[in-house]
Amino acid sequence: MKNNSLVPSETLMNKIIFIRSSKVMLDSDLAELYVVETRVLNQAVKRNIERFPDDFMFQLTAGEWENLKSQNVISSWGGRRNQPFAFTEQGIAMLSSVLNSERAIKVNIAIMRAFVKLRKLLQTNEELNRKFQEIEKKYDKQFQVVFQVLKKLMEQPEPARKEVGFKQTGNIIKDK
Repeated sequence: MKNNSLVPSETLMNKIIFIRSSKVMLDSDLAELYVVETRVLNQAVKRNIERFPDDFMFQLTAGEWENLKSQNVISSWGGRRNQPFAFTEQGIAMLSSVLNSERAIKVNIAIMRAFVKLRKLLQTNEELNRKFQEIEKKYDKQFQVVFQVLKKLMEQPEPARKEVGFKQTGNIIKDK
């Protein structure tokens, strides 16, 4: 099946952020993707709040919001009055049933694919890191012997010192 997504997965992956050890998307980014106002999205969520437990959606604290704005250079001029809501993957899946539009369903499919792609990338990165550490441990032990041998070879024995001065080569005959 061909991927005729409305939004490129790279764009979606750039909107997925890590907050409180969770991969989430902000309400304003989701509203933009669904082509609705943020307040409309949030009103729909509030009308169906029982569908959004804390592990599906949470509101950012003032500190988290300030930190996010400073990291991403989000304009604070004329913006929002409240901290945004952050939706986890399960919360985003629930949004399609709350918004109940054809676009919401198609965008959700694209977002779910982006989450899966991101998860695979993170898993691959973790596997590579683990394998690298195993190889590093394995070869550290083997190369330790090699390094010891190289150090011995590089150590040059101190050359015998030449004595400075005169040597007595025999009996000295003194004049009488």
